[in-house]
Amino acid sequence: MADFQQGASRVSHPRNPLNTSTFSCVRCRLTVPVATADGGQRNHCPSCLHSRHVLDQDTGGPSTCRGAMSPIAIAVPRAGDWTVIHRCVRCDELASDPVREDDNQLVVMRMAVRPLAQPPFPLEAFGAL
Repeated sequence: MADFQQGASRVSHPRNPLNTSTFSCVRCRLTVPVATADGGQRNHCPSCLHSRHVLDQDTGGPSTCRGAMSPIAIAVPRAGDWTVIHRCVRCDELASDPVREDDNQLVVMRMAVRPLAQPPFPLEAFGAL
């Protein structure tokens, strides 16, 4: 859910209330196609993983918030597919979107290992085990 460009070509897209085929990233301004190489639909930037809050998670319809969505974590549900967790910087709503094969692998891995690299307790406690 990124900042959509004016004059972008229109396509039918059930999850994208603005029905555009490209969007401009809210953070890095990269022009991003909504369709992915694997045939899926994307709503986050493949370079920096940021998004725009355009869908209401409760109703599934359009959101009036339009705040920037920051990637805060990677989740791996039981199905095994990785998911980017976003938090809206304006209203704090959480949203998730599947990691796509063309997403920046370095950014995805950095987010995935961050809890191990920055634990909420001192690692020295493990030295005594």
